[in-house]
Amino acid sequence: MNRHIISSDRKRCSWVTNDQIYIDYHDNEWGRKLTGQRNLFEKISLEGFQAGLSWLTILKKREEFRRAFENFELNKVAAFDEEKIGSLMQNAGIIRHRGKIQAAISNAQVILNQDIDLTNLFWSYEVKARVPGIDASKATTSIESDALSKELKRLGFKFVGSTTMYALMQSTGIVKSHSPNCFLAA
Repeated sequence: MNRHIISSDRKRCSWVTNDQIYIDYHDNEWGRKLTGQRNLFEKISLEGFQAGLSWLTILKKREEFRRAFENFELNKVAAFDEEKIGSLMQNAGIIRHRGKIQAAISNAQVILNQDIDLTNLFWSYEVKARVPGIDASKATTSIESDALSKELKRLGFKFVGSTTMYALMQSTGIVKSHSPNCFLAA
């Protein structure tokens, strides 16, 4: 990851703290177009694990999540069994929530069993333009995130509520959400 020198005159989105991991994530990843099965499966999985927690917690554990979840390779995660779940429940480097672990496994199985192209699916809900007078950085859901959540649930996905999907849409660039005064606002 490229490191940026922190400039006191550089304005960022209000959610960015002075924690360097957050600054790097905001400046180099958040809101940038993300595509690809593995990348988007990792993102939907981590967003599910984040539910009820801070994203900073997930960022600090992301490398261990990648190791524990076999770099989010769909075939590998889909094959996780009870023994592997038990091992994950003992791993203090990740969020040890059985329901969230099982959801990641189930979601991998849904993707493979239904041959779902995550790039096409997620990006079909792209918000093409900012709505005048609406600060998307302050929203927690949208018509599009409601629709994406509903479709994912229909397909059998778990831990994909509208708020979680809006966060995914923001972080992957599907919705442009940098604060209007952020140096990365388009």
